Amino acid sequence: MKAIDNKELILALEELEKEKGIKKSYVLESLETALVTAYKRNFDALENVRVDIDQNTGATHVYAIKDIMENANDEATEISLEDAHKINKELNLGDTVEVEIVPKDFGRIAAQTAKQVIVQKLREVERDLIFNEYSERKGEIVSGIIQKADKNIVVVDLGRIEGIMLSKEQVPTEKYRVNDKIKAYIVDVERGLKGAPQVMISRSHPDFVRKLLEFEIPEIYEGLIEIKSVSRDAGARSKVAVYSPDPNIDPVGSCVGAKGVRIQNVINELNGEKIDVIEWDEDPSVYIAAALLPAQILAVDIKNDEKFAEVIVPDDQLSLAIGKAGQNARLAAKLTNWKIDIKSESQFRQILVEKQNEENSTEIDSNDNEQEEV
Repeated sequence: MKAIDNKELILALEELEKEKGIKKSYVLESLETALVTAYKRNFDALENVRVDIDQNTGATHVYAIKDIMENANDEATEISLEDAHKINKELNLGDTVEVEIVPKDFGRIAAQTAKQVIVQKLREVERDLIFNEYSERKGEIVSGIIQKADKNIVVVDLGRIEGIMLSKEQVPTEKYRVNDKIKAYIVDVERGLKGAPQVMISRSHPDFVRKLLEFEIPEIYEGLIEIKSVSRDAGARSKVAVYSPDPNIDPVGSCVGAKGVRIQNVINELNGEKIDVIEWDEDPSVYIAAALLPAQILAVDIKNDEKFAEVIVPDDQLSLAIGKAGQNARLAAKLTNWKIDIKSESQFRQILVEKQNEENSTEIDSNDNEQEEV
């Protein structure tokens, strides 16, 4: 039987291997599997077939795999022992034999299938390249043009791929419009349908603020100032704790900049979101007091084992310390990773009075009991 010759296919695959790094053997194995499927589909065949492609010449062989029987009743799957011996005299009953066949017009089908397989492999390689590229960029900021926008999902054209921003990654106070240019933070890179990479982006993530500050403030980018922690109520307020081991560097002043220019550029990108920059301190009581800015703090009593802090503020500072809907206290707790209980000076004094009264009452009860015993 004459095999289907295709030297052009081999030359094309060798060129593909050089340019794209797709192994010729890998494509040929995929092509052989695809040709088996194509054969059964196009010839409505019941045979169990195998396709073999010569890696040097491209010659394509199609074999029907048949069981050796005394008398063959099904020509598609069986062959008589007598006919099997014409192929190989050492074959016996119960063995299987491969009989080469050349289906009509199979060369055309093979060419079409080869094209489809090569295109598919090129797509797979392109997907892998994009996946690896953006996986390495996880945690970075990207820019793109909005292609689709609704309350559930925003799709952003990033160039070679689209970024997907789910509702939980959107800022509630922002409006996203098609064709607007935006920046976003790469949260993750996933495999979607058929292995296609999906870049998950965010504008509400706390690290979006961290990265914006790195871009805007050279001292952070160069490592002279370290961002210790970020807490965020996206669209409303963020708190950022900064630190510098160099005593000659003012970390807060460097981040804010002259007349607030540096921090204002970040605020503008966040569409007016307020940013409190505070100095990190290894002393938790000092750190917690700073985290509650702009409120003034009278005292901080800490319990290290429980990571719990009781904070006392002037009466007129209580609402400021807690913040609207508890925002300031909540962000301070997230920033420091401490539980914080805030009380006004009057509340604290009242607690002390009540505690003193209880102690006095206990003493009186104790004295009365002693007198009764006497």
